[in-house]
Amino acid sequence: MKKLTTIFIVFTLALLFVGNSTSANNGSVVEQNGQLSIQNGQLVNEHGDPVQLKGMSSHGLQWYGQFVNYDSIKWLRDDWGITVFRAAMYTSSGGYIEDPSVKEKVKEAVEAAIDLGIYVIIDWHILSDNDPNIYKEEAKEFFDEMSALYGDYPNVIYEIANEPNGHNVRWDSHIKPYAEEVIPVIRANDPNNIVIVGTATWSQDVHEAADNQLDDPNVMYAFHFYAGTHGQQLRNQVDYALSRGAAIFVSEWGTSAATGDGGVFLDEAQVWIDFMDERNLSWANWSLTHKDESSAALMPGANPTGGWTAAELSPSGAFVREKIRESASIPPSDPTPPSDPDPGEPDPTPPSDPGEYPAWDPNQIYTNEIVYHNGQLWQAKWWTQNQEPGANQYGPWEPLGDAPPSEPSDPPPPSEPEPDPGEPDPGEPDPGEPDPTPPSDPGEYPAWDPTQIYTNEIVYHNGQLWQAKWWTQNQEPGYPYGPWEPLN
Repeated sequence: MKKLTTIFIVFTLALLFVGNSTSANNGSVVEQNGQLSIQNGQLVNEHGDPVQLKGMSSHGLQWYGQFVNYDSIKWLRDDWGITVFRAAMYTSSGGYIEDPSVKEKVKEAVEAAIDLGIYVIIDWHILSDNDPNIYKEEAKEFFDEMSALYGDYPNVIYEIANEPNGHNVRWDSHIKPYAEEVIPVIRANDPNNIVIVGTATWSQDVHEAADNQLDDPNVMYAFHFYAGTHGQQLRNQVDYALSRGAAIFVSEWGTSAATGDGGVFLDEAQVWIDFMDERNLSWANWSLTHKDESSAALMPGANPTGGWTAAELSPSGAFVREKIRESASIPPSDPTPPSDPDPGEPDPTPPSDPGEYPAWDPNQIYTNEIVYHNGQLWQAKWWTQNQEPGANQYGPWEPLGDAPPSEPSDPPPPSEPEPDPGEPDPGEPDPGEPDPTPPSDPGEYPAWDPTQIYTNEIVYHNGQLWQAKWWTQNQEPGYPYGPWEPLN
């Protein structure tokens, strides 16, 4: 009788296991991997197996917090396949320092992630404040509270300094000493969970941190890039850091230029994705927002609670969704960008002289131009170079059909650029040849002001003129690799 009872119990348990294995998908990502740690410079799970997390970062919670909620994060988990979500809480620019209530949105994200069984990054998003030491005491108070609340959950990852920047803010002198004060506050409540520490130059100079690492076994070093600005030189820096045994987490990257806008650069993004996959680097893409910039994953009007249609995904969002789904082994169901309403039947007759539009040239930069390629006309939807028309359905080219369109109107003049609250641009676009002749009266140009935002302006500082090459604030002219071009 005992033997029959045992067989019955085993059989019943087997049925229960089979019945639940599909719906549970063998458990959530946190149930499968548990407590994360670092071994030999690699992120590993509780079994010692390498782990690569992929997911999305919010934009600033003080601006776009409506997209960070249980339903949107659940949609990202179920439809995109994310395994990590990053809650970006700006410190300045209307963030936590000015409005501490924004931390409630961080808590909402963390508690949703815990309930949904994914990992979550609590991001102390320094940016315009440059030096993490400016608000070090506030950081210690914040992470003391967060680690006391959530330190018992293996889901939680702490990112204690998003992007230290400014030519005086270096790893040895500023960032490492800051981390050596903040991390012990976390460890008093949470001895095990991963801590990500930002690195110099907007979290690009991981090689500096690799040469002088923190004495904590579960620390990773943040690396950030934007596909339209950053390339092989930064990949070399990452490889150097890895060779020194430093654990790297790409806690923010974008398909755009480093301003958060311009592009998207999907070919370059694919190079970076391949690079990260080959090195098993975890990542979070910038950003879950409907902001009118090319790095945004959503289009204006997108539903804040998920359920996004093809029309609600930006080219960047559609691309990143596809890449996460591939790694999550979710069967393809890529959204198709909506066609124009009732575009009419295209004229099947090719233009008698397609030469009135130039052939596509991979070396040419296009922004709004029309070109002829593979028997039809294409119009650039945004900045593009060396991205073939028709090669990617989410790419920068809009098919116009075989017939020549009506005479294209001149594009509207660009609006005055507004200061971008997103990520500043540490890249180096070509500003054109500056005028080498200084004015006879330099007073006609204003003196450099560290509180002012510049994008292309000319200023006077330390006896000479300087022109901004990209978005900059509080970066003094004269630093050799900085955003200022000397004009005399």
